[in-house]
Amino acid sequence: MPVARRTLLGAGLAVATSALAGCGDDGAPRSGPGDAVTATDAAGNRVGFGSAGDSTTPSGSPSATAAPSGGGVPAGQARYAQDVTALLRKHLPATPQTVAHKGFPGAVAVVLVDGRTTVHTAVGEALRYGAGPKLLTASQRVAMRPDSIFDLASVTKVYTAILLLQQVDKGRVDLGAPVRDYLPAFTGAGKERVTVEMLLTHTSGLPVGAKVTGRSDSAARWNAVLSTGLVSGAVPGDTFRYSSVGLMVAGRIVEKVTGQPLDQALKSNLTGPLGLRDTGFNPRTWLSGTAKASRLVATDARSSRGLLRGTVHDDVANHLGGIAGHAGIFATATDLAAIGQLLLNGGTHQGRRILAAATVRRMLTNHNAGKPAVDPERPNRTAAHGLGVVLNQSWFMGRLASARTFGHTGFAGPSFLVDPDRKLVLALLTNRAHPNWSWANPDPVRAAVGDLLAKEVS
Repeated sequence: MPVARRTLLGAGLAVATSALAGCGDDGAPRSGPGDAVTATDAAGNRVGFGSAGDSTTPSGSPSATAAPSGGGVPAGQARYAQDVTALLRKHLPATPQTVAHKGFPGAVAVVLVDGRTTVHTAVGEALRYGAGPKLLTASQRVAMRPDSIFDLASVTKVYTAILLLQQVDKGRVDLGAPVRDYLPAFTGAGKERVTVEMLLTHTSGLPVGAKVTGRSDSAARWNAVLSTGLVSGAVPGDTFRYSSVGLMVAGRIVEKVTGQPLDQALKSNLTGPLGLRDTGFNPRTWLSGTAKASRLVATDARSSRGLLRGTVHDDVANHLGGIAGHAGIFATATDLAAIGQLLLNGGTHQGRRILAAATVRRMLTNHNAGKPAVDPERPNRTAAHGLGVVLNQSWFMGRLASARTFGHTGFAGPSFLVDPDRKLVLALLTNRAHPNWSWANPDPVRAAVGDLLAKEVS
């Protein structure tokens, strides 16, 4: 992948770099579930767990076990679960002593088919490196668990889109209205033509990042976001250009119309109703000490902020207090899969309606048909995009890509996709940015898992 956007997006390489937005296309206190007893094989792979203490599983979901290192299918899972596990293990560091890697230190995958968990596997390590970066000793490392909690990076954008579309359902937001109707501080030449819908379809003409460093307080930083100018020559509505700024602004609209900070709006309107207890911004504020030590997945270990674990990787989101519409949500693979199932079900999950069915259909429709896409990082990318979700992109969906397949990726290594024709949801979370995001391109393994599932699930 070209270095240009990575230089722009990588958190904390230098002060100048940390002034720009980080997520490329890559609330309240609560008690965590019981901690797991973990084991690893000779290569450091996660090989199983059993509950210790509190037997409640994360977010009320069924418990699951990583595939045994010696082969075999975990109880209740599909026969291809071991193939998914084996594929992921191929991308781990070659030995416990290997320093650099070309994949990721660890990963968790959840696959749902017709609402049933067919794969739930964890491999590798959640924490392998210390600040510097330096390879930690075996006793200092933390094994990956099926309930490990990851930085979702740009996958946060999907949650923001859902929260905004809820307000459309309530009649508080008009997708066709100018953004300036809701946020008068959204100023700058040509920006009067930017609509709310354009924020979600990445056709606003806003750039990837915003400069927020050097501002005196949060209000000044948000004013800098809202006053960010359009890309030179951009015409709102004409062209797909991936923009984190657009979703930062969308999150501010949610705050304006709900009267709640975004983290509280997330809890009140989405994670609370769905019982997703392992999803939220700034997880260090709501996880127990034991859970922080055993469940948080590390990202960068060589940023200006040192080792990042439970602190948002995206530098702009960090400057905004860890809470923004483009990045900052942390979650387990199980909780992320529930969001995919919600959209697959037309806006309902476990008997709770979150979005109107018509709104979900609108969300999953391509709003950019016939428009060009400008993406130097992926020159073959198309503009296909719904409202907050990516559509039909084989570069991360593999052979699961189709006109109806939707999902999203995140810079730190997470991704999810939904194939409605197969009734399939895939949440694939990796820590490829640990300790250095420049070591690995996360797309090949994403596509490979998609290829495997396309073959196995009819």
